Amino acid sequence: MRIEILCTGDEILTGKTVNTNYSHMARRLEEVGLSVTWGTTVGDDRESLLAAFRQAAERADAVIVNGGLGPTVDDLSQEVAGQAAGVELELDEGWLARMQQYYSRRNRVMPEVNRKQAMLPKGAEVLDNPIGTACGFAIRIGPARFYFTPGVPRELRKMLDEQILPRLLKASGLQGVTRMKRFHSFGIGESRADELLRDVESLAPNGGVKLGFQSHYPQLETKLVARGADADEVERAIAPVAEEIRRRYGNFIVAEDADTIESVILSSLESRAGSLSTAEMYTGGDLAARIAPLEGAETLFRRGVVARDLANLAESVGLDEETAAVSVTTDAASAVAEALRGDGAASHALAVLIELDEGEDRMEFGANVCIGIADENGTAVRWARLMGGRQWVRLGAAEMGLDCLRRHLLGLPVDERVDFEKR
Repeated sequence: MRIEILCTGDEILTGKTVNTNYSHMARRLEEVGLSVTWGTTVGDDRESLLAAFRQAAERADAVIVNGGLGPTVDDLSQEVAGQAAGVELELDEGWLARMQQYYSRRNRVMPEVNRKQAMLPKGAEVLDNPIGTACGFAIRIGPARFYFTPGVPRELRKMLDEQILPRLLKASGLQGVTRMKRFHSFGIGESRADELLRDVESLAPNGGVKLGFQSHYPQLETKLVARGADADEVERAIAPVAEEIRRRYGNFIVAEDADTIESVILSSLESRAGSLSTAEMYTGGDLAARIAPLEGAETLFRRGVVARDLANLAESVGLDEETAAVSVTTDAASAVAEALRGDGAASHALAVLIELDEGEDRMEFGANVCIGIADENGTAVRWARLMGGRQWVRLGAAEMGLDCLRRHLLGLPVDERVDFEKR
């Protein structure tokens, strides 16, 4: 099956908005055994959209159109789709009622302009959107089947998984089920991972498991994709490969599948009725920002202290001037963590201190990273030397701090060296 993804919007075309929707759709299609043949981006212009729809209809079997389903004047997908298909728009009374209920549940009156979102090309199949006001729809334009989706990422992703992928798989003739198993790791680079997992696919009964990597520093995602007649067959194929990956990666796996390093930390704290406070230098509040907004964190995350230098950070957690004047060391990280926990607000405290080399405005510089973790049993510390640009060091230090906390909570060693450290 030849598939095209067609993304619309001036903000996408001009680069003002990064097109993460395209990458997500292409990746999900690959994961279920389908491939993208063409990718097109078009602005909010009627003639350009019409030409793009007609060209896509001539070369693709299926086209996923993303964006242009909103209520404003520059949302043109329904109108141009109708023109390309040679049909008029008509009001879908069922979707209009859904939108009115959507606003009613929020004690609001639906603006009249939203009525436009229920105007669909005659004969179009509605694709449900349970979390937004823009319904998707499918319609044939020439020999190709077009699937129109909203631009809001979370709405697109739900519609893609629940409405579009099942239809595409059925149309393509692919039978059975597909499953993807994911491992999220920190501390192993892509080259080393490839070496560690050499020949691991051969452990699957009768083969059929595909191994892949996606690096998004500071983490590496390792993926296993398998297709089988049913869920049991797929699980039998994946299970021995997954177990061997766990063995070879060891403590560097921070989470699996939909879990994250943050959710693992919160689950561990919750299981012991614990809580957390953080203190950080240079990372700009990354530690707190990654923990505090998560579901459940409102009862577990107590305090986040952010400062540019050690003196200010130490003062903020109640250390005296003499202690605050020391340089960035593991002793200082331990002292900050103990003081942060000492106010009794949290059962655990994490401190990440960073000392940059002189000339930090260069493209690449070094940083000493000192991590301190305090709980009722005392403190644990970690020192590391990171090299790279500002963003590289900042992201690496924040991730290392969270990983040390994860390891400490799970009873794992916090001082295993990672590939990103300078030896």
